[in-house]
Amino acid sequence: MGRGRQKAKATKQAREMKYFTPNTDYSALQRELSGAKSASSRYPEEPAEPDYSEYEDKYADQFDDWDDDGDTRRIG
Repeated sequence: MGRGRQKAKATKQAREMKYFTPNTDYSALQRELSGAKSASSRYPEEPAEPDYSEYEDKYADQFDDWDDDGDTRRIG
């Protein structure tokens, strides 16, 4: 008898979710849809990617070139 009660409750919940219609805030929807052009300028002073060029030559002498190791790959 427990299964029938469980199924009835699940059916009731599914029906409530299916026919639930919340109040729509059309002004918020309008702001969200029209805000796409201003979203790109959300952070105008922040660059898309940090500039690491100043560190490139500063630490270049600490690491060997990758080609100096020779052919030390394992095959098989």
